[in-house]
Amino acid sequence: MNDRYDVVIAGAGPAGAQCARDLAARGYDVVVLETESEDEFPRQSNKSTAGTFPSMMASFGIPDDVVMQYTDSVVLESPTDYYVREQPGAVLEFADFKRFLVADGTEDGAEYRFDSRVTAPITEGGEIVGVRYNGDEEVYGEIVIDATGPAAPLAKKLGVVDLKRENHAIGIEYEFEGIDIDRPGFADLRDAMMLRLDHEIAPGGYSWIFHTGEDTAKVGLCYIQNDIHTRYARESFTIDDYLEHWLETDPRLRDARRLEGKQHRGSAHIQLPGRMHTDRFMAIGDTVPTVDPLWGEGINKCMQSGRMAAAAADSCLKHGDLEPTAENLEVYDTLWHREVAPNVKKRLWMTKLLYLAENDRYDRLMQDLNRADDDTLAKANRGDFLSIAKILELGDLPLLSRLARWELGLGGLD
Repeated sequence: MNDRYDVVIAGAGPAGAQCARDLAARGYDVVVLETESEDEFPRQSNKSTAGTFPSMMASFGIPDDVVMQYTDSVVLESPTDYYVREQPGAVLEFADFKRFLVADGTEDGAEYRFDSRVTAPITEGGEIVGVRYNGDEEVYGEIVIDATGPAAPLAKKLGVVDLKRENHAIGIEYEFEGIDIDRPGFADLRDAMMLRLDHEIAPGGYSWIFHTGEDTAKVGLCYIQNDIHTRYARESFTIDDYLEHWLETDPRLRDARRLEGKQHRGSAHIQLPGRMHTDRFMAIGDTVPTVDPLWGEGINKCMQSGRMAAAAADSCLKHGDLEPTAENLEVYDTLWHREVAPNVKKRLWMTKLLYLAENDRYDRLMQDLNRADDDTLAKANRGDFLSIAKILELGDLPLLSRLARWELGLGGLD
């Protein structure tokens, strides 16, 4: 088995597998080390709601046969109201999607080693030159990429990422049948992806119902385990308790039956990225982290980060005399901030503002959204402060004050 490659990638998630696809298509020798066994992949890492949009499908050549359901709209719900926006989308069968990425990259020449748990970087002269896995096995590369997500065994040991516990988001999802998709008094969720803002169900976060055909859907919730969650949380309630509470109280879910083997748990960090690279090394996907903080969109962001890392690696490797030093890999950071998450600071601010609001403000937000024109909403979603201001009310001043005190580290969420 070869032990030297142009690029070594740890992790076969969307970021790592897409990076491998792009590098293999350019003719580079690339190996991907994946913890799970090939026979069961991705049983343990099948953790995404897999909601995405046509732009991602087209940009990365994703085939229709990994789609569970194409959707026509996105629905936002509050405890008593809702807003519907026509927006085509797709709910993927995430396991099939990941297997496609692996197969497609393999066809172009990428090598995959399953049952390969990465444990540590191999360094020489202070630079990473390879990866140690499965105890004492080693593989070497001109460039090494960590795409393992929050575990980040390479990025943490190299001091590239600093994932904060207070920014840790957790989520749980089940797939159900027997859901009342078009319940009177609620939005029609046929061919829709619905996100609900309701602290009774997801304190300091949101919940969702993604229609997957007939009377089936993905149902779940997530929240960040920080001060906002604590402000609204019930004492001793776990994330499983909140999901059970939703199932018991929402008439759409009262007759829902869980599909066997269709439970997913996941986690990510919602924070500003710090360093993303050093000499001969880049961190991509949820290792950075990359997930969109506002609505949790991860697939497209991770795929983009993998593509930007592949472009940065190519910029060095195609020139035989250009060493992949930190300075020469700086293009990855530049591309990430320009292409992957150009408004990340604004979106983090918007996230805190949104999840600090009370439930009754969510009800009024639905009314504000229904009154606003499409251009204002599009600009607000991109972080335009003037457009956001059009949706705010005078009564939001105390909310803005709480957010300002929190941002300054002065507390004051109560």
